[in-house]
Amino acid sequence: MRITAAVLRTMGAPTPYADSRPLGIETLELAPPGPGEVLVRIAAAGLCHSDLSVIDGNRPRPLPMALGHEAAGVVEALGPGVDDLAVGDHVVTVFMPSCGHCLPCAEGRPALCEPGAVANGRGELLTGGSRLTDADGQVVHHHLGCSAFASHAVLSRRSLVRVDRELPLAEAALFGCAVLTGVGAVLNTGAVRAGQTVAVIGLGGVGLSSLLGAVAAGASRVIAIDLSADKLALAATLGATDTIDARDADAVARVRTLTGGGVDAAFEMAGSARALESAVAITRRGGTTVTAGLPAPTATLPMNIVQLVAEERTLKGSYIGGCVPVRDVARYVALYRAGRLPVDRLVTGTLPLAEINTGFDRLARGDAVRQLVTI
Repeated sequence: MRITAAVLRTMGAPTPYADSRPLGIETLELAPPGPGEVLVRIAAAGLCHSDLSVIDGNRPRPLPMALGHEAAGVVEALGPGVDDLAVGDHVVTVFMPSCGHCLPCAEGRPALCEPGAVANGRGELLTGGSRLTDADGQVVHHHLGCSAFASHAVLSRRSLVRVDRELPLAEAALFGCAVLTGVGAVLNTGAVRAGQTVAVIGLGGVGLSSLLGAVAAGASRVIAIDLSADKLALAATLGATDTIDARDADAVARVRTLTGGGVDAAFEMAGSARALESAVAITRRGGTTVTAGLPAPTATLPMNIVQLVAEERTLKGSYIGGCVPVRDVARYVALYRAGRLPVDRLVTGTLPLAEINTGFDRLARGDAVRQLVTI
């Protein structure tokens, strides 16, 4: 079938993207779902820094590529062997498919699925190869097994989680990346407990999801740190007890004063090595520093190893929030519907697919938290 999709053919285009137009809206040929695959009509897809990092060249991927990985839609057709979904089901995309049988999957860590990581790196589905070709017959690669900036997508069944049909699809889309990554980093990776103190550096969609997760976990103090006054103001309305401008030369000292020596858990969500250094500096003795940001692949972190040992520090990476998507999406949706995880307040606008380059300009400038392409 023919579909419309946002395709990246060259990385590193200059800003503003509204002028350079790195994403072209193209008509592609989408093959029908094969064994273990599902055809989904995409309803809404979020603009995320993971997409932006491919556009600007910080995270190289094989080109051409149809971008988009955080989305929700409706099942339209099932490939052979898919018997646990039905046409009409509402689903959320998950950007790391899990095979279910490699060692990390067997250990209950599907975010580290080895075949999934290989497929994503190649720009292929977990089931192998691409289902997309352009007008010249050239293969178009899949972004993280999803390619969701499109009218339709064929995905591995392992890249989808079914959600309640009563959940609006524009809201459901957030649960595929921002919520899983941010809330999961707090509840799974950081294991924040009621009464603990928390700081979040970087208040994009993932960072503000982390903040919401800390509030839902019952943290006694939640400190929000960012460069944007608007995002700090939003954080205050979402439950932050304190807000700090990241440009403040005394930011680290302020956090340590507010908490009597540092927070129990600090979360770096800015994708910056400097921000991670600050996160380590504001973590108390015996505390935990978690990073889910994705800086340039060449970024490194200098650390005082004696401090790591003598103060029994913990530094942890978190990918997809250490989630088991089929378990955690349902849990986080339940918290949202109970009013304890108001992730809908992170949506700062919707736009048609034709305006996606302008949307990435806003994201690159830090003017938006989560924008949704509605299709």
